[in-house]
Amino acid sequence: MKPLNCIIIEDEPLALERTKQFAQKVPFLELSATFDNALDGLAFLKTNKVDVLFLDINMDELTGVELLESSKIESQVIITTAYQEYALKSYELNVTDYLLKPFTFNRFLQAANKALGNLHKVTTITPPEFIFVKTENRLEKINLHEILYIEGMRDYRRIHTIDKRIMTLQNFKEFEQIIPPKLVCRVHKSYMVSLSKIDSIERNRIRIADQRIPISETYKTSFFQQISNSKW
Repeated sequence: MKPLNCIIIEDEPLALERTKQFAQKVPFLELSATFDNALDGLAFLKTNKVDVLFLDINMDELTGVELLESSKIESQVIITTAYQEYALKSYELNVTDYLLKPFTFNRFLQAANKALGNLHKVTTITPPEFIFVKTENRLEKINLHEILYIEGMRDYRRIHTIDKRIMTLQNFKEFEQIIPPKLVCRVHKSYMVSLSKIDSIERNRIRIADQRIPISETYKTSFFQQISNSKW
């Protein structure tokens, strides 16, 4: 897959450098340019295709909000700011995500994965083929068709695939946002399962690769709807 072309507009040098380092660590992002003011960033956007825009809000001359209100931005916009009070306004402007400084790399990766998923929805009806998750000190590529199930273990999630297991701090809510439910579906507060890997269902229990996974009442209806709508 071609990397997502991204730029950063940020007037704080330390914050700009940190966001730049985070972007360079994500394999599917390609950082094209950085700007310390919105006017130069806007000029670049008018003449260049940008998939993802990391945008600070509180800047001189032209703020991030004013940039979004005054211009038609086709990019996935991820707000980066130290001011929580702009959250509602940013969502009114249909931004992809809102990162409150100081944000962690895990949170940055979640936003990047969300932008990746949104762009797949816009450009093609084919769901994304993979995601990246942070495990230990590296990013691990997970092919979605290889996932068997995802298991909750206190603060961690364990992703069981055909040939490996990956531990990550990313939570179920994040996975639900970036993985289409017709591929991997939530069935319990502690489990998500790959619909194509289900061997059988009996008495509210799913069998996948000799593992018995419970179906809770909370997710039962949506799970069976996904099964009835799926074409494997």
